[in-house]
Amino acid sequence: MLSQLIKNNLQQSVSQVFQNLGMPGDEQVQVGVEQPSNADYGDYSSNIAMQLAKTLRKSPLAIAELITAELHRQGTAGGLFRTIDIAAPGFINLYIDWQQWAEYSFELPQPQVGGQKVIVEHTSVNPNKSMHVGHLRNACIGDALVRILRRTGYNVEVHNYVDDLGNQLADTVVGLLNVPLTGEHVRFGDYCWDIYAGVNKEYAQHPESTLKRTETLHELEQGDGNTAWLGSLVAERIVREHVQEMKNFGIHYDLLVWESSIVKEGFWSSAFELLAGTEHFVQETEGKLAGCWVLKQAAAEDDGADDDEHSKDKVLVRSNGILTYTAKDIAYHLWKFGLLDKDFAYSEFNSGLWTTGLSGELMPFGKADKVVNVIDYRQEYPQLMVKQALEILGYTEQARGLHHVSYGVVSLSPASAAVLGIDTSDAKSSYAMSGRQGIGIKVTDLVELMEKAIDDTRSDKSGLSSRLIATAAIRYYLLRFNLGTEIVFDFKQATEISGNTGVYLMYTYARAGSVLGKARVPEVQMGHGKHLQQGLHAEYTKHREPMELRHAEYTKHAGHSGHKERMAGIPQFPAELDKAELALLRHLSTWQDTLFTASVELTPNTICNFAHTLASLFNNFYSACPILKGDEASVTFRVWLTSRFQETLGEVLEALGLPKPERM
Repeated sequence: MLSQLIKNNLQQSVSQVFQNLGMPGDEQVQVGVEQPSNADYGDYSSNIAMQLAKTLRKSPLAIAELITAELHRQGTAGGLFRTIDIAAPGFINLYIDWQQWAEYSFELPQPQVGGQKVIVEHTSVNPNKSMHVGHLRNACIGDALVRILRRTGYNVEVHNYVDDLGNQLADTVVGLLNVPLTGEHVRFGDYCWDIYAGVNKEYAQHPESTLKRTETLHELEQGDGNTAWLGSLVAERIVREHVQEMKNFGIHYDLLVWESSIVKEGFWSSAFELLAGTEHFVQETEGKLAGCWVLKQAAAEDDGADDDEHSKDKVLVRSNGILTYTAKDIAYHLWKFGLLDKDFAYSEFNSGLWTTGLSGELMPFGKADKVVNVIDYRQEYPQLMVKQALEILGYTEQARGLHHVSYGVVSLSPASAAVLGIDTSDAKSSYAMSGRQGIGIKVTDLVELMEKAIDDTRSDKSGLSSRLIATAAIRYYLLRFNLGTEIVFDFKQATEISGNTGVYLMYTYARAGSVLGKARVPEVQMGHGKHLQQGLHAEYTKHREPMELRHAEYTKHAGHSGHKERMAGIPQFPAELDKAELALLRHLSTWQDTLFTASVELTPNTICNFAHTLASLFNNFYSACPILKGDEASVTFRVWLTSRFQETLGEVLEALGLPKPERM
């Protein structure tokens, strides 16, 4: 990465300054760099001199002079720095020689352990009805993280956890057995959507009927009677519909983990034995939790967690013997990290997708170095309990490797709610979805609505299908917000062409492709003369070597932040870059930094922000700098820059799971 190369050079210079001054402690210095928004203040800048003023007992300007002298002595990163300036009160401003940058091959830092395995669990929707847009946000975030982690060198295994022993499935089974329902339903999941709302209405009107839920839960866990088989059939049918829905969004899984498999295979029994050997796992003998097995916290760490809101999350086994979700999740995570002496049997659910069960074959699933769980913010405390269980058992490294990616829920804008027939006369700013009340928008209905909206506004329908544009637009809309933000979903905003939307990104990618297509056409007139048909085309095609080859070149130099090499197809840069050209180059140079940051912080929206700025800068460049007109050198450079832009945006779209259209 460019920023890492700059940091390394600054770090070496700082260490040499310490050595020259006979001062210890340089190994504790952490050099930071940033890209100023104003290019007049450098392409990259560091305030390290100001940080060292107290330690070195010199003025920041004097320290900046010493560091800059060392940078020059070391060769300015092989000529990568065109100019180094010092600005009061001690900033070191670095100006990149963009010709040299283009000839460098940069690689991403690889995981500390080569091929480090990460399990990403996402979607994990209760198998009791059709999915709604809130579930889709989870799946889109999870799939983007899978793509990001794979692109940064991790071996990623994707899990979809199926809670087939939970209250929601029990409610649907109760409804199927007791609530009459007729009407037009295309899919079984849609039928169960209405059944689920109906049975919860029955519970509200007749609270005593909730006893049927408790009875059904017991029968589901026992797993050997009529009710258990009915629950299994319902869950499997609905999961198949879920998997197909997600496939339409380009979202795939490696393994379906069924909660019933965890119980039947004795995973919880093994986890119980481990926990029972600690002083923190006890059976309460009095009070409101009498008879329950509870995971206790040390008093200093409790932090008020014994309140009513969280006490239920600390209960692992209820007084009636029913396991809580948290208990099964602890057992699941012990298996994820390879800490149990048990494994599942595996069989194919469909092509390429495996499922846990009581019969099948052995497969190398689990045994992760790192686990990432995409679960909404309401599950924050149960996730902390899983982490605490690992710590209590002495698995501190695994506890550090467990990451909860929390996100805000999705509600509906008043306009979108009105489209769905929801009463908006109370003029709320947003309308929450509720499966129990049957309020929400199913994923399939959303896609159909978006597809129709897009199709009605398209004059040229020869490019991507309206359905593919719709799924991409929805996906990007759900990714672009900060994870903690509650999304108020609005149909109109999600399908807009301009602004921070998926349609805008895909349109811009296609626009760049159109320019490059014209550059390859023989006999095209460009300004003062004919385009150098063979020469420029050769330059262009040399540069557009397959991504796999470029990645191999990057990783070949593992351990280095940059590799100087004359890259094929790079033209001579102008002596002075246009502002639009420079702005685009500067942003292109931050792509690997952005990708790496997103992989560390687990934030897909970071890439969305980068993508929108990148597309906007290209469109500004497209307007300000005639790409295919002008002298030969100018055209050659601008076509190369367009090519570099499209290649980078293509990598961004792949990381986000969006198509790379030749035309829209």
